[in-house]
Amino acid sequence: MISLQTKLTSILLLISFLASAQYTDVINSNRPGVSQSAFAVGKNVLQFELGPSIIKEEHTPLQYEVSGFAVDFAARYGLLFEELEIILDGVYQNDTFTNNISNISTEEGRSNFKRFTIGAKYLVYDPYKNAGEDKPNLYSWKANRAFKWKSLIPAVSVYVGANFDTENNPYTAPDVEGISPKVMIATQNNFAGGWVLVLNLIKDRIGSEFSDFQYIVTLTHSFNPKWAIFGEAQGISSDFYADNIFRVGAGYLLNKDFQLDANIAFNTKDTPSIFNFNFGASYRFDFHTDPDNGDSAEDEYKRQARKRKKKKKKTDDFDDYKDER
Repeated sequence: MISLQTKLTSILLLISFLASAQYTDVINSNRPGVSQSAFAVGKNVLQFELGPSIIKEEHTPLQYEVSGFAVDFAARYGLLFEELEIILDGVYQNDTFTNNISNISTEEGRSNFKRFTIGAKYLVYDPYKNAGEDKPNLYSWKANRAFKWKSLIPAVSVYVGANFDTENNPYTAPDVEGISPKVMIATQNNFAGGWVLVLNLIKDRIGSEFSDFQYIVTLTHSFNPKWAIFGEAQGISSDFYADNIFRVGAGYLLNKDFQLDANIAFNTKDTPSIFNFNFGASYRFDFHTDPDNGDSAEDEYKRQARKRKKKKKKTDDFDDYKDER
């Protein structure tokens, strides 16, 4: 049931879930994971996503430790079309690097942007765009929750951006500085029962000696109209750094424009071992208008609320009818 799917997934915001349109009447966020959904925030929507992290790393063979904090951030704006958004995002880290070689500890304070990127994402294929809204089956709960083969066809977007790296950055490879391109393909499947699958394929810092390839797979499940949980796997491959990082966490919808979330990140190796705790928030300034009738976002939210209330009444009436029989 696509309408229920959209309500459950987009309300819980964990990776920008949308089933039938770019814009939803509640915020949709890429947090708390690091993947990007295939869908944009919606035309004239300005959205901020922010999350501080506690950083802890230990490299057993090289005998060093890293402890400190980081802040990941994103500003997203829906520009010109429903399918297009402009994104500024990055990670700033401040930590202490402790070298324990030969039982002599030395400490070094470090700080810089691990990533600072500006780019644009455009939805090139939306399998739901011309399919129309699937109506709920008032006679069969099983039919509404059943697997639909068309859900295997993902929405697809492309991203093109540029990294801005400073000279002598302790978090990047030695030859990485200045401006370098970044490209990505993002796909998204919306399954029955509140499940959403997002896949990102990324080629980063193109043209440098240590250009890397990344994949990110995020699976999210929304189990009530306020809460959702997620699991994520991120693979990184380059001559400078390679890893497989896993994340688990949850998000909570405080109101239609405000999300809170938290997650932990870890890996399974000791070169280095990683354990980070991240908590954050997403907030949007909603200036979207309905292109069909010119309604503001607030008007559209109220209209959709009335539709949901009416639909729920029909379902409740039918349940009462079954009980009487």
